[in-house]
Amino acid sequence: MPTIRIETLIKAPIERVFDLSRSIDIHELSTHQTNEKAIAGRLSGLIELHETVTWRARHFGIYQKLSVAITAFDRPYRFEDKMLKGAFESMEHTHLFEQQTEGTNMIDLFTFKAPLGVLGCVAEKLFLTAYMTDFLKKRNETIRSIAEGEQWKQFV
Repeated sequence: MPTIRIETLIKAPIERVFDLSRSIDIHELSTHQTNEKAIAGRLSGLIELHETVTWRARHFGIYQKLSVAITAFDRPYRFEDKMLKGAFESMEHTHLFEQQTEGTNMIDLFTFKAPLGVLGCVAEKLFLTAYMTDFLKKRNETIRSIAEGEQWKQFV
């Protein structure tokens, strides 16, 4: 079961970065390449503890749905989302935030397991881990760009 760890330094206050990271609207903006849309649960704004969202997105040419719940929440330091239903056998995403002198260190810990047993393990190693890493890095770059500019005011 792979765990992807990504650290992104953002020159903005921790509270701003935390809130932008849980914005449904920014998530949709940052995933335009997969046409990701919130279709059930929280549809816009800032997701909160115990809320759910169902995403519809195109990955590998196929439209899929992924439902997650926010299972832990400690503003502005940490929140977690966990898959309720979707293409993975399991998926958990821990979002951590550390205030530093030069801004906020945003840390993603993304743990997932592909379905299909041995075939899923092969897919994880061959392409799925790299694909998910790239997906998360693109999302983080969008958050960084918005947080470090003036656009953040539209989202919080």
